[in-house]
Amino acid sequence: MDQTKQVKVMAYITAICLLGDSMLYVVLPTHWEEIGLTSLWEVGILLSVNRLIRLPLGPLIGWIYRKMSIRTGLLIAILLSIVTTTSYGLFSTFWLLLIMRCIWGIAWSLLRLGSYFAILDASTEQNRGHLMGTFNGLYRLGSLFGMLLGGIFADFVGLELVAKILGFLALLALPLLSLVSIQSTGKGSDSQTAVAGQRLLFLKDRSVLWTFATSLVVTMLFQGMFISILSYVIESNNPHMSLFGVGIGAASLAGILQAIRWGWEPLLAPWFGKLSDGGNKRLALLVTSLFITAFLFAMVPIDISFGLWLLVLMGIQLMATVLTTVMDAIALDVAQRTSRVAVMTGFTVITDLGAAIGPTLGYFLVSVLGLEKTYWIAAGIWLILWVTWHFSGRKILGSLTYEKGTERVT
Repeated sequence: MDQTKQVKVMAYITAICLLGDSMLYVVLPTHWEEIGLTSLWEVGILLSVNRLIRLPLGPLIGWIYRKMSIRTGLLIAILLSIVTTTSYGLFSTFWLLLIMRCIWGIAWSLLRLGSYFAILDASTEQNRGHLMGTFNGLYRLGSLFGMLLGGIFADFVGLELVAKILGFLALLALPLLSLVSIQSTGKGSDSQTAVAGQRLLFLKDRSVLWTFATSLVVTMLFQGMFISILSYVIESNNPHMSLFGVGIGAASLAGILQAIRWGWEPLLAPWFGKLSDGGNKRLALLVTSLFITAFLFAMVPIDISFGLWLLVLMGIQLMATVLTTVMDAIALDVAQRTSRVAVMTGFTVITDLGAAIGPTLGYFLVSVLGLEKTYWIAAGIWLILWVTWHFSGRKILGSLTYEKGTERVT
């Protein structure tokens, strides 16, 4: 099986495992009493604890992948996703569900890191962006279908039966795993690291630090702040909206915009990834996207026509696709040339942190400073990143700091 097909199989496995988790985000806020919850604060904890648990466990999962093959890690993740998804329809006790959500956090870490290591094994700098974009675009179909199927069928048959059905569907990931031919561990071979017999000075490497810092901003401002306050932004700017003459609510429009992004990702993420492959194309696409993103964020609070304003929001969604794909590919580039497990483990922790603090940061800034200043501050942050990468990008990606004479850490 060629490299692209291998990555597609990995993405399909991840998407299938993601069905149950994505279903909860749209179903649990309205069907929480069906599974024995007594208050909405319990819903909030259940929907966030899987992200919080990944922060301290990320380094542990990375260490495990030093000793364990990628296929073994994926097998464990699939089995855990089957158990956790099915449990949402079996348990009606908050504490048991809390444990299951923590276990799902472990499963997601295994899936994500395992997939990153698999893409590293299957790719070169000439196709890494394309393969990363292919993976990102396809696995998010799990979120799209999980939310659609969960939202539609839960109202008819209830959350418990939907969870059992999606848990059964997760079994489909097992035969797909047999198609994954990658057997290596996350550690990689000597030929896959830049300098044998050297130890990466992790925290002093400028390429690592700026990759982490930029990825933190991307997840914090896109996946965290922008998505979480989108419906509030829409309602504040346009309280009386209509599409094609039909009235529409802010929450519905926010959901439609997000669904559109998930719909185009399988096509556009691989295309943008391929566009970034080769030479300095990755850096050029990053710099261009950062500038466009800064401009679009600054446009959000400006009083313009509703149609043009919607195009601005769609443009931000498009830049989210581009920047997520490019930064994932850059992280893999840096990891391949430096320290595979250390860099990718740190990268997953940083992006999880950004997604976790983004919503809180967004609502805090809006409540204290207002919508206009919040988006202009965000635009300023994007501009700072643009200036940094525009004038120092080649030095950043070329700065690999090592300590000679010691054993390499991967």
